[in-house]
Amino acid sequence: MLIFGSLRTDMVSMGKRHDGPTDNISRRDFLGMMIAAGAVGIGSGTTMAETIMRRAIPRSGESLPVIGLGTWQTFDVGPIAAEREPLRHVLGDFIKLGGSVVDSSPMYGRSEDVVGDLAAELSAHKKLFLATKVWTSGREEGIRQMEQSLAKLRASRIDLMQVHNLVDYRTHLATLRRWKEQGRVRYIGVTHYTESAYDDLAKVIQSEELDFVQLNYSVAERTAERRLLPLAAELVYRFIEI
Repeated sequence: MLIFGSLRTDMVSMGKRHDGPTDNISRRDFLGMMIAAGAVGIGSGTTMAETIMRRAIPRSGESLPVIGLGTWQTFDVGPIAAEREPLRHVLGDFIKLGGSVVDSSPMYGRSEDVVGDLAAELSAHKKLFLATKVWTSGREEGIRQMEQSLAKLRASRIDLMQVHNLVDYRTHLATLRRWKEQGRVRYIGVTHYTESAYDDLAKVIQSEELDFVQLNYSVAERTAERRLLPLAAELVYRFIEI
């Protein structure tokens, strides 16, 4: 599942991977391509929402569009209407074109606040698959940060909560498993964005029961193909066989 705002990042639902656009295509250009494709589909009697590629989450079978909307830098704006109005249109068009996955993080500045406010204005929470992260150390600090994310996103639960860059992942995964049992999060996972962390990432996905792993993968950065993607596939097939 490609995270749209981070064009070199791939979110893998434990075994499924999907290539996305390279850094040579800007977010604006790519969204324009999506809109143009939607217009062609509408002209032929088929909407983009009906034709967009989807993939199932192996652990649940839930289907998601392969294109997601990232929020790093792009959604980190203030409360001024002139700054937020273009993003309101982006989010609205994204939903109209069949998108649902929106990815954020506490390290993305004010992005969670902006997503929450715009989703509320558009009455779009029920149409979105909200993904964010915990990025701190310590049990209580992790809980505090995740509570803040829920409030900022104006959500009663988070669809996917991941441990950002493996920071204190054992502590936070223990909390997240409890939250999952309580229905406060639906899926859990871990992330890292640097190739140098791949050995650590591999150890974690082998030792922990996860729903997602998010990593850097693109035409320009294909190292994940050598070990991490095959490992994720092996683990999901093992899960399915059980």
